[in-house]
Amino acid sequence: MSTPRPRPEDPAITSEIVSDHGLSPEEYQMILDYLGRTPTLTELGIYSVMWSEHCSYKNSIALLKTLPREGENLLAEAGEENAGLVDIGDGLAVAFKIESHNHPSAVEPYQGAATGVGGIQRDIFTMGARPICSLNSLRFGSLENPRVRFLVDGVVRGIGGYGNSFGVPTVGGEVVFDPAYEGNPLVNAMSVGLVKVGETVSATAEGVGNPVFIVGSATGRDGIHGATFASEEISEESEAKRPSVQVGDPFTEKLLLEASLEVIKTGAVVGMQDMGAAGITCSSSEMSAKGGVGMDIQLEKTPQRESGMTPYEILLSESQERMLLVVEKGREHEVEAVFEKWDLHAVQIGVVTDTQRVRVTWHGDLVADVPADSLVLGGGAPVYHRETARPTYLDQTQAWTPESLDDLDASTAGGALRQLLGSPTVASKRWVFEQYDTHVRTNTVSGPGPTDAAVVRIKGTERGLAAKTDCNGRYVYLNPRRGGRAAVAEAARNVVCAGGKPLAVTNCLNFGNPYKPEVYWQFTEAVGGMGDACRAFETPVTGGNVSFYNENPDGAIFPTPTIGMVGLVEDVEAHTTTADFKSEGDVLLLVTPASWRHTGGVEGSEYLSHVHGLTTGDAPHLDLDEEKAVQAATLAAIRAGHVRSAHDASDGGLAVALAESCIHGGIGAEVALGDGFDGRLDGVLFGEAQSRVVLSVAPEAAEAVRQLAEQHGAQATAIGTVGGDRLAIAVGGETVVDEAVSDLAEPFHTAIPRAMGEAVAA
Repeated sequence: MSTPRPRPEDPAITSEIVSDHGLSPEEYQMILDYLGRTPTLTELGIYSVMWSEHCSYKNSIALLKTLPREGENLLAEAGEENAGLVDIGDGLAVAFKIESHNHPSAVEPYQGAATGVGGIQRDIFTMGARPICSLNSLRFGSLENPRVRFLVDGVVRGIGGYGNSFGVPTVGGEVVFDPAYEGNPLVNAMSVGLVKVGETVSATAEGVGNPVFIVGSATGRDGIHGATFASEEISEESEAKRPSVQVGDPFTEKLLLEASLEVIKTGAVVGMQDMGAAGITCSSSEMSAKGGVGMDIQLEKTPQRESGMTPYEILLSESQERMLLVVEKGREHEVEAVFEKWDLHAVQIGVVTDTQRVRVTWHGDLVADVPADSLVLGGGAPVYHRETARPTYLDQTQAWTPESLDDLDASTAGGALRQLLGSPTVASKRWVFEQYDTHVRTNTVSGPGPTDAAVVRIKGTERGLAAKTDCNGRYVYLNPRRGGRAAVAEAARNVVCAGGKPLAVTNCLNFGNPYKPEVYWQFTEAVGGMGDACRAFETPVTGGNVSFYNENPDGAIFPTPTIGMVGLVEDVEAHTTTADFKSEGDVLLLVTPASWRHTGGVEGSEYLSHVHGLTTGDAPHLDLDEEKAVQAATLAAIRAGHVRSAHDASDGGLAVALAESCIHGGIGAEVALGDGFDGRLDGVLFGEAQSRVVLSVAPEAAEAVRQLAEQHGAQATAIGTVGGDRLAIAVGGETVVDEAVSDLAEPFHTAIPRAMGEAVAA
């Protein structure tokens, strides 16, 4: 083939055009070196999207490689495939992944969230796994802000609209509200699927001469430069970039799911990859580079739903519900027949070559000719080690002590508890999850509501999967390394409380601008903390997503490394455990580290933030060995059949954990906190000391649980009994909280609908 030449209508490549494409002068020089000539506009667009942070991970990959990424049950290393893959026995594997759609959701909340759900589902079924459930992790500013209420409404409707139509249950997640996310919401979507071991398909191109097919929807102009848009800060100009937000069609995706799983069973598919960020450009170059081959693409053959599209637009389009397939030569008709059956496009647009280059023609003219390896993560894409600097704000926050606050007493503690239960972060998320179909496909054993993690049945077996998303961004802001550890620890603790043994994690790392040394220091420390915890819990990282540039003119978000955790429940009928108190007379046991005494305060807590308007202090103490002991003791007690409810003490501390279990169960409790609970009353009630789980057990099982805890290096201390219609908490012999469960339930259940109802009325 000849050398690509600029199209007559394309502008000359200038420094301004290079800058507009998000490329630095140094990166442009790298392109010149790779090509040995000036790129065409189409080639510049290709490098622009592939070297964007969203696709290349150029500012994060060096640190991500320090995370533990190996385990005896892993069937794919982190980043090797579209999603993580873990062997769970009985010839089955679980595929799971979490990704962000933050910037699109900030600009167009409904479609941004909807296409985030659609994209993560394709990552799962592209591997040959059938999605069985979805989760999400959402962060917004204050609900007092009308713009925030608009975003919440749009995002929740988008998740529900796509997920409900697609037919996969949304079984869990988290929703956090804090002014730190005011101008930049976080929308992280997770999907979990099942596949038989050995029946997966790799995102790899192989076999010179094999045809390359595009399947699914037609290509339009939506989503062009979406990857680049996701790699810059949100500003007033972001509103003008609505065309960068993709438009989803869940009904087409459902057809694509069934067609993809069916075509894989024919054995005619050599490799398959979803077209997400950067569309045809990304899938063709990544599949080629991974297989050590090349591709010749005849771009005009791509089904198009808009007239007058240029090669630049088609290559960079992020239109949804599309896949790229490499098919065994001679079996094209089998693939075409499957997709025709499902009324979807299946068009050959190229062929695998031995050139190791992606060459694109447009009606016979060569418009792009680039080395595949030069475009991709782990290949020729740039890799940076950014400057770090410890943020100066930490000098002030970590020097703070609670002496400046008046402590609570018996006259104020109950009111503080009611106030905290009305915090949108703590309050019931029923308004959110009732918009989702949580039980479609009938495998949901424990969904949103009174459970620390969702549990989904593995049909045809006695087992199930527990899944959870979790992160406390405030902890990471106050102490990035400890906060990174805590995100993993709490996700694992939640999985254990639901009856599961943690297996592995995926992550979605949401941070600010990596070119700011303080932000990159936060990122470095948080990744280090995550690695510490994953090694301690033997939960390797299977992959995930990095989302930088989560900033607006008022500043960066809390650094938020969201953890998606999957665990195995050996017997869903016997071991699935929820958080609600169930029976009068049950004994309440607090499982803690063996030498634990409460001496902590309210630093970094939801109480300090919501009641006093302060984000300060240090993140709570966390010892990973102690945490492992508490989790091991809790899981052993559950598997022994002793536990009726389990709930960890997290946001809002011990008092909120007890109140939530009372509210969910519609039953009261009488609690006495004596020896071991020292210090300020607000810290005893609302401090967020880690490694604590509240169990309710039958009286005759209490001693057995105490012995199990001791055997695992923890302790289980009796703190009260279940019964009545009030929550009474005594500290040091004095009753400091005595509230009707119905009075506690009122702010808990009404906080979010009341705020959103006012927004609708307005």
